[in-house]
Amino acid sequence: MSVIALPSSSQLPLPSQALLATVQRRQGRVPNMLRVLGHSPAALAGYLQLAEQLAGGGLNAAERERVALAVSQANACDYCLRAHAWLAGRQGLSSEEQALARQAGEGDALAQFARALVEGRGRVGDEVFAQARRAGLDETRMVEVVAQVACMTLSNYLNNLAQTEIDFPA
Repeated sequence: MSVIALPSSSQLPLPSQALLATVQRRQGRVPNMLRVLGHSPAALAGYLQLAEQLAGGGLNAAERERVALAVSQANACDYCLRAHAWLAGRQGLSSEEQALARQAGEGDALAQFARALVEGRGRVGDEVFAQARRAGLDETRMVEVVAQVACMTLSNYLNNLAQTEIDFPA
């Protein structure tokens, strides 16, 4: 059972209803997490805008999913782990690649960098920074990883607090 109620779309403020109607048209469904986030039209709009902007950035979809898995594992968010495993699979990531990202294992510098950001609260050691550089992360990509970590932390914390009912795969 959720700590924060899982509302129907009609129970949400009108601005959230409009935003979720757009999600429904684009994705064919509204994930439970977005319905919970819809309690706050400002939070929902901000999350959707950030996610949309990041989708057009320097990290491709598979890279964003690797970051999402690493961050969600670090934050122990079952909802996001399930959702992003499903999404990662749709981006062609094998179960082995997903496991590597979740564990921020050797060979996945992007996931290691994201995990180090979470664990260090934005601070990373010189070796992690150097490893990220060697793996091809320039300033643009590093900043986008930070933004992706922030976006995922928002959804992780919300889902952990709300105990959002998992609706993936759908």
